[in-house]
Amino acid sequence: MTDCNGLQLHFSRIERRSLQGFFDGGAITSDGGALLLREVDRQFGLIDAIAAAIEDGRKPGKVTHGLRTLLAQRIYAIALGYEDGNDHHDLRRDPLLQILAERGIDPDVPLASPSTLCRFENAVDGESLVRFAEVFVAQFLAAHDRPPKQIVLDFDATDDPVHGRQEGRFFHGYYDHYCYLPLYVFSGRHLLCAYLRPSKIDGAKHSRAILKLLVQRIRRDWPETQIIFRGDSGFCRWRLLRWCDRHGVKYIVGLAKNARLRRRARRQITTARWRHRRTGKKQRLFGEFDYAAGSWDTERRVIVKAEHSDQGPNPRFVVTNLSGDPQRLYDEVYCQRGEMENRIKEQQLGLFADRTSCHAFAANQFRLLLSSAAYTLFEALRREALTGTELAHAQCDTIRRKLLKIGARITQSVRRVVLHLAGGYPLQTLFATALQRLRHRQPIPI
Repeated sequence: MTDCNGLQLHFSRIERRSLQGFFDGGAITSDGGALLLREVDRQFGLIDAIAAAIEDGRKPGKVTHGLRTLLAQRIYAIALGYEDGNDHHDLRRDPLLQILAERGIDPDVPLASPSTLCRFENAVDGESLVRFAEVFVAQFLAAHDRPPKQIVLDFDATDDPVHGRQEGRFFHGYYDHYCYLPLYVFSGRHLLCAYLRPSKIDGAKHSRAILKLLVQRIRRDWPETQIIFRGDSGFCRWRLLRWCDRHGVKYIVGLAKNARLRRRARRQITTARWRHRRTGKKQRLFGEFDYAAGSWDTERRVIVKAEHSDQGPNPRFVVTNLSGDPQRLYDEVYCQRGEMENRIKEQQLGLFADRTSCHAFAANQFRLLLSSAAYTLFEALRREALTGTELAHAQCDTIRRKLLKIGARITQSVRRVVLHLAGGYPLQTLFATALQRLRHRQPIPI
């Protein structure tokens, strides 16, 4: 940080000498590695695309900080671990963040203040939020050199605790607190949708509409790609399944247990119990049958997993229109949806997606999308620069700690800016390799 307040620090003596500290180091940053994220953004044009999606209603003659600068300041700060707008009271003078915002280093002209960022967050309208959300799908499509044969769209909802009496605040019985109920959609590690909702609704609310929009957009570029919808039992809604059947979308979705399903699976459940008693080892048997709940429009294929262990029976049911062996579909396709929960945790714990503490609901949706943009930068960095390295599967907070948090002194002249990175940094070769991979990659037009 460049803000020198003259504060003197006195530490315990080292041998016979006193040990002192001063905040007078000049243009020094603790986030020198963040320039890798800037290289990622230059390749994929994420922040430019977001800036083009948001309508700037400010009067041009009274604007000090451009729209793209505000977005870059906020997104990079989240990526670097600064979740609060209040952090920018001092962070706005950080020379590295000024570089990331493409503003240039000027200690006398800092970036936007917390109050400016707060007004910005609260000024974004609903249409801009929709266009912002569409950027993630465009980034997903652009990340592939050629259309894949098959993609899986994972849907899941989670709780997002509120921080006061905010708009859309409701108590959720399952989570046992006041919260929002955002809906996430991932395809592998790619984030396609982060949709904030109040918690007084069915967990599958609007999932059919979002699936429809995603399928239409993806098929516009990839008409031959097979799309699979995957979710837990909270998304087993017959209208959603009917839409998939009618539009050539495959699905594999959990099905809540009930007495009728248990009766239909009695043979597998009984056999698993008998084999467990005989061997003392956990048993897993698979079967299938056609089933329709009372409200469904038609029967559908249901896979049963009859499991019995020392803890007792644990039957599970999945409804699908995919063909193939029941055990393979359950183990290799359905159970892989658990990986999405790791992605949600990564975004909420590492990138502060649950820092929705604005009063206005739309402003909180905007904050969720800003966090999603930070995640998208990390995922592109992981995919394009860290494949085959020790950080290839690391989560965002680990990448931040090991690759971005590097102390550096920044000097500048008329012709160049130089980053003097910490000489004792242990991952110098990895950092140089990541940068080389990004610099030799051709930018992708979005």
